[in-house]
Amino acid sequence: MNIGILGAGHIGKALAQLFARAGHQVALSNSRGPETLEDTVRALGPNVRAMTSAQAAQFGELLVETIPFGKYASLEGLEVSGKVVIDTANYYPQRDGQIDLGGQSESSFMARHLPGARVVKAFNAIAAADLASQGDPGKPLEERRAIFVASDDPDAKRTVSQLIEAIGFVAVDTGTLEDSRSHQPGTAVYGKPLTGQQARQQLGTSG
Repeated sequence: MNIGILGAGHIGKALAQLFARAGHQVALSNSRGPETLEDTVRALGPNVRAMTSAQAAQFGELLVETIPFGKYASLEGLEVSGKVVIDTANYYPQRDGQIDLGGQSESSFMARHLPGARVVKAFNAIAAADLASQGDPGKPLEERRAIFVASDDPDAKRTVSQLIEAIGFVAVDTGTLEDSRSHQPGTAVYGKPLTGQQARQQLGTSG
């Protein structure tokens, strides 16, 4: 699969490495231009290349949005319609400033700025260092570190869940984009190293 990553921070780089290791072709982008990522993509190996954000959005069959939440307006105009877009962003007012979410979850708000995209909230409740080191495809699913997934699109959620399993984690379905409030910053499961079984027990869900 061709995967475009919009944002080359710690999470973006960790995902680029994991997806490339799983055999996917990855385009990594940032706001400063592909020339600033040459050393990074060289270190990540031949399956990763640097592109502009517009090029990465066009390249990816699946996209990962992993920019600071307050920069959401920079995503406008990118080619995202019809594509699965993983939203990893978290809203931190002290970093992003005061943003009126209109009573929505963070991901529902973000989806409004990605018209036509099939948005899936994932990878927002795990530290980049843990993401880079804790995946283990050799473990039974329920013993793996949990990655929470939420979406209004069941098929998109299924695609992302399969991707999560391929890189050694287990997907824990938390419901719709509005339900993703359960793993936003400040919640009981945010940042916690839970297995799939522990995560479901913590959230009181069964599937």
